[in-house]
Amino acid sequence: MAALEPKASAPTPNGRRRSKKVSTRIDMTPMVDLAFLLLTFFMLTTTFAKPYVMQLTMPVPDEAHPTAVPASKSLTVILGKNHRVHYYFGLNQPADKTVAAARLETTDFGPRGVRQVLLARQQRGPVVVLIKPGADSQYKDMVDILDEMSITNQRQYALTKLSPADLTLLTSNPL
Repeated sequence: MAALEPKASAPTPNGRRRSKKVSTRIDMTPMVDLAFLLLTFFMLTTTFAKPYVMQLTMPVPDEAHPTAVPASKSLTVILGKNHRVHYYFGLNQPADKTVAAARLETTDFGPRGVRQVLLARQQRGPVVVLIKPGADSQYKDMVDILDEMSITNQRQYALTKLSPADLTLLTSNPL
């Protein structure tokens, strides 16, 4: 608490005595205790940064009945090096002569990149996106493409392996 401590005053040179000066001393201990109690209260009741988690549902692999994806409703996305995204519409089936050869396009994760491609393709109807990470792609690219699937409200997409036909398509198109 506060305490008053009187000071003794000495006589002045002309012989008159001064009035007593009273100094105050404030004990700061209760205020510091209160500050630490409030600090611990708010630290314990506050939620710190919540983890951002994306729900990813993976189907059970069924070797007997592989899922067939129609070429007219598919978009293949290949993740490349330097955060580049290569894509083509349809399926890359070089053995099938009735289907036109795939035309490889390249974009990035920018505002006019893969998001615009996905939105433009969705306007024509439902689409199945096949995501194929390349050997030179990074984990960040995989997270970014999954974020794009969530942002564009893409319902059907699959993570698949890069096929030999896709590798030849990548090497035949210098980008």
